[in-house]
Amino acid sequence: MSNDKVLQPMAGMTLEEMQDAVTALGMPRFVAKQLAQWIYQKRVNDFEQMLNISKSNRELLATRYCVGLYPPSQAAASEDGTVKYLFDAGNKQSVEAVYIPEDDRATLCISSQKGCRMNCYFCMTGKQGFHGNLTSNQIINQVLSIPESETLTNVVFMGMGEPLDNLDEVLRVIAILTEPWGLAWSPKRVTVSTVGKRPELKILCEQTSVHIAVSVHNAVKEERSSMMPIERLYPIDTVMELLGNYDFAHQRRLSVEYICWQWFNDDIQHAEKLRELLPNEHVRVNLIRFHPIPGIEKLRTSSDERMTYFRDYLNSKGVTCTIRRSRGEDIAAACGQLAGQVRKTQAAQDGKPGKDGKLAPKQARNSKNKK
Repeated sequence: MSNDKVLQPMAGMTLEEMQDAVTALGMPRFVAKQLAQWIYQKRVNDFEQMLNISKSNRELLATRYCVGLYPPSQAAASEDGTVKYLFDAGNKQSVEAVYIPEDDRATLCISSQKGCRMNCYFCMTGKQGFHGNLTSNQIINQVLSIPESETLTNVVFMGMGEPLDNLDEVLRVIAILTEPWGLAWSPKRVTVSTVGKRPELKILCEQTSVHIAVSVHNAVKEERSSMMPIERLYPIDTVMELLGNYDFAHQRRLSVEYICWQWFNDDIQHAEKLRELLPNEHVRVNLIRFHPIPGIEKLRTSSDERMTYFRDYLNSKGVTCTIRRSRGEDIAAACGQLAGQVRKTQAAQDGKPGKDGKLAPKQARNSKNKK
């Protein structure tokens, strides 16, 4: 039987948690602030490099803790500069983070869960099932351990998983990103995307000042419900009503994410339904091109012409609407695609078949007849 101790990672702890850890070991509370500076600001991964902490305290820390930063297991670079990183998440699971450079911005899209239990029909991550929440250590490690870490300008919780389904860990990471003892970023550099878990969204709005992005994708209740089960529990109109109670008129931003599918949700009737859903004129709409995934052949991305028409209609009605540029298609940069490929490879090596995709919903099957 092994005598090796499992060391608890300190990366991912808040300052208060570090203070509890060091005082339990008999150290002064100020050591916690030194640890936070070394880990979050200097990205050091070895207690021995923390030279303003005494040698005896460094040795004592190493008996119970490790820093807990680790590099990605794989990286795939796109011709457009996008880089998808894969991180081991235990139990043969992997999660993704995508680095997206554009002009003077460098954005990292990070994951909050291993898979997802929201089961949105069109999402590759949802097809993989749910395999557990990521810890704050596993989430912040994505930010601190990529080669471009120190040049990042923005972080978006838009990777694998539903961030509000893992709210405690996500709030802990937001604190690390924004508090003075952490990375000391403005909250406006952080965006949290959600399908609309209403109770948790209320907590997020009240406890942070980060940007909010809501994945709507269809403003017609029955159609959204057929593709996004969350609609049955928290209807999107009640979610937008909640968000209308908060101030998004100034620096804080509220945006709506809307994937466009040809002949399904990209006509003027759907654009008008979306406009009616918005709580006020301060909401921005981002139109997104669909990245095809295996098993969802019935859904096709809208043409540039139809997306432009949709955008221009909303703009003419006073809604700020843009078409998001697709990035990293040559490296399967859509959420969950690379992890899904790795998972299938591992399953094949283990002699286990992968999951088949479900049939398209009735609305999507009949969408080719709609105009």
